Amino acid sequence: MNVAAVAVDRTRAAPTLERVAGLLLLGFVAALQVSIALADILLTAMLASWVLLRIRERTRPSAPAFFTSLVAYGALTLVSSALSIDPAASFLDSKQLVLLAIVPAVYDIARGSRASTAVDVIISVGATSAVFGIVQYGVLHYDNLGQRPQGTLTHYMTYSGLLMLVIGAAAARLVFGARDRVWPALVMPALIVALALTFTRNAWIGACVAVGLLLVLKDFRLTGLLPVVLALLFVLAPEGLISRLTSTFNAQDPANQDRFAMIEVGALMVRDHPLTGVGPNMVPVAYEQYRPDYAVNETNPHLHNVPLQIAAERGLPALGVWIWFVGAVVLALVRLFRQSASGPVGQRVLPATALASVASMLAAGLFEYNFGDSEFLMLFLVLITLPFAAARPDHASSDCG
Repeated sequence: MNVAAVAVDRTRAAPTLERVAGLLLLGFVAALQVSIALADILLTAMLASWVLLRIRERTRPSAPAFFTSLVAYGALTLVSSALSIDPAASFLDSKQLVLLAIVPAVYDIARGSRASTAVDVIISVGATSAVFGIVQYGVLHYDNLGQRPQGTLTHYMTYSGLLMLVIGAAAARLVFGARDRVWPALVMPALIVALALTFTRNAWIGACVAVGLLLVLKDFRLTGLLPVVLALLFVLAPEGLISRLTSTFNAQDPANQDRFAMIEVGALMVRDHPLTGVGPNMVPVAYEQYRPDYAVNETNPHLHNVPLQIAAERGLPALGVWIWFVGAVVLALVRLFRQSASGPVGQRVLPATALASVASMLAAGLFEYNFGDSEFLMLFLVLITLPFAAARPDHASSDCG
């Protein structure tokens, strides 16, 4: 085979591989809300196809500017693991850093219109998952704190966190979309009801903050709708949900009391290990050493607060880099959101979705370590990367140019 034939074969193979990578991306974001095992398989295949595509095209990976802060966060995590009270266990836990590769992969694969298609898939699968959760509550008696709706996932906390992100995506489509508003409008009630039925207060708060931010970005006067909607939900909600909501403000509630204990434990860990923390996944190991007498649980897997957890297990420098990451993402998204104002109607949907995702993660993250939940983190990284991928031309159009 001559050189020209090899070149032709290579140019034919690249678009095929690109389509495969695109389909794997859609399968991956769909599987995230169905099965973590399937999502991991599709993610691995997607990353492999993306690497192979880069090799075939002889181009280096690229990523949004905020990815630099994530790389720095990963580096400090490895330093913390090396200096951990159990380095082997911490390094094993740090395998989650592989998920950060989602950012450059999605940035390259989801160019142009593919980004919006990915959000369509996320909302549609989220709606199906919400209906299943409602069936679990109403038919299968997942209707109490001991057994909550969890969809097809393994934990109600992960399920509620993903529903929270999907609500932000659907709400952004409703508020800023130029077309296709009917489908998000139809599925939004199911998403809200399913989230409410999980009894997960941090996700309730995160979803409210996300929707509130979207209304502010659209027109500050629209925030007047929030109290009306919340009042209706309060009136129509089952007694169990009302009791769960009011318990948020009860300092004697055992769950709330234990959270105060976790704050104290985290502060003591930071005091003793300010630079590198106790090590990834070492909070439950060291918990007993710092546990106050009034704590409810003997130990906890984490401190139910993202900034506190990062500072306690990875150190204050890692927390500073994480704050840099959040700030870099928000500033870049705000800039993208403002620039899209002069573009076609509906171009603000993806930046608004990403901003809602960040807002909900931060609000819910004050009461839950969602940034350490693999399923949540994967969907979160996808949603905050899609606006930047959409701003890039499709491979086909760039090739034609």
